[in-house]
Amino acid sequence: METEIAVCCRRLRLSRNIAEISGQVEADSHQEYLLKILKQEVAYRETTRKNRLVKQAGFYSLKTFDGYCFDEIRLPAELSVSDLKDAAFIEQQKNLIFYGNVGTGKTHLATAIGIEACNKGKAVRFFRTAALVNQLNDAQKRGELNKYLKQLSKIDLLICDEWGYVPLDRDGSKLLFQVISDCYEQRSVIITTNLEFSKWVNIFYDEQMTAAMIDRLVHHSYLLLFDGQSYRIKNSLMKGYA
Repeated sequence: METEIAVCCRRLRLSRNIAEISGQVEADSHQEYLLKILKQEVAYRETTRKNRLVKQAGFYSLKTFDGYCFDEIRLPAELSVSDLKDAAFIEQQKNLIFYGNVGTGKTHLATAIGIEACNKGKAVRFFRTAALVNQLNDAQKRGELNKYLKQLSKIDLLICDEWGYVPLDRDGSKLLFQVISDCYEQRSVIITTNLEFSKWVNIFYDEQMTAAMIDRLVHHSYLLLFDGQSYRIKNSLMKGYA
């Protein structure tokens, strides 16, 4: 019987989950049984979709808000911790720029927000900035740049981690500028960096392009300042020997 149910599910494009739980659901009527089956199928699909979005996002590690401390982060007056946890800024195509020293929790927070966005059904992509530029360069060499940019255009949130940590070549800088320009007022961006705006010209080489990049990002952005000491240094097993 379960095999026949599975065949019907496949033909109706329903998950095999229905066949697997069909003998476990208890109900007092046919309608109640059907409702319970359908509710479990909806929940199963939502969970599957969230897991798929998290996997497609490409996070280097999975981080959540559990235990995350906001005490050493300066938020703009217009933005609250609740706004961050709800990823509410994405609906308005707003951006977040995280500025502060290495190891102060910027990547952790960006990842936690990204995962929450996935849980809300948003398409997210997480990149170390240098890796994104490498992929753009590779796509251009293969003659597939437009295809790759089209894929990026379908996401709701682009996270560029370690912005400015690795020097870029001029072609890579131009490609990154194109990506950010395409995001302007279309989708949200999170940038984590330890470089102040005045030093961004060292990434893009060209002053006009740098000014245009900053203008597009800052226009609809919230700047968060991470003032704390490196978490890794504070919790290093070797700190007693320094």
